[in-house]
Amino acid sequence: MVTNLKPRLTVQEYLAWEAENEIKHEYIDGEVYAMSGGTGKHSSIIINITVAIGQQLGDSVCALHSSEMRVKVAENRYVYPDLSAVCGVEQFEDEGETSLLNPILVVEVTSPSSIERDRVAKRDLYHEVPSIQGYLVIDQHRLCTELYIRADIGWLLQVYTDPDDVIPLEMLNCELPLAEIYRGIRFEEAGPD
Repeated sequence: MVTNLKPRLTVQEYLAWEAENEIKHEYIDGEVYAMSGGTGKHSSIIINITVAIGQQLGDSVCALHSSEMRVKVAENRYVYPDLSAVCGVEQFEDEGETSLLNPILVVEVTSPSSIERDRVAKRDLYHEVPSIQGYLVIDQHRLCTELYIRADIGWLLQVYTDPDDVIPLEMLNCELPLAEIYRGIRFEEAGPD
């Protein structure tokens, strides 16, 4: 869940204020939004993805970052993806290495309060970052994963809904089976009509 907390701030005010806070806040065009905690499913899905991808990365030049890593997506926009990956030399905006500039993949796990933001607003923000080659959106309430891939003709959307589907993450040179993403996750079954 994301809620607007404060009046408009400059980038410098936001970065200084954020450094003093224990709660993470995203910053979009002067407005600050508090990031709330996730659910058990949300947390489990992120761990599942981290383990599945991390095992395949091994000693590669790619590394994963948790939701603690802020990503700068524009001059006046900073967000915290649930997971991000970078390959090669990491580039940061600051000496404290708190704002990543060159992720190659970003991952968001939706919640009821963030689903529209993740599928539309954040998608548009991530599409503007030249280094990002893939944006993975994972639904925590049903078996559904959307992968946006950067292509010469624009962004291509691939949707995965079958438990046997395997998502190709070519930017990381690995694959992500849906069965691994949703390992241990139980969905509520619809009642009779």
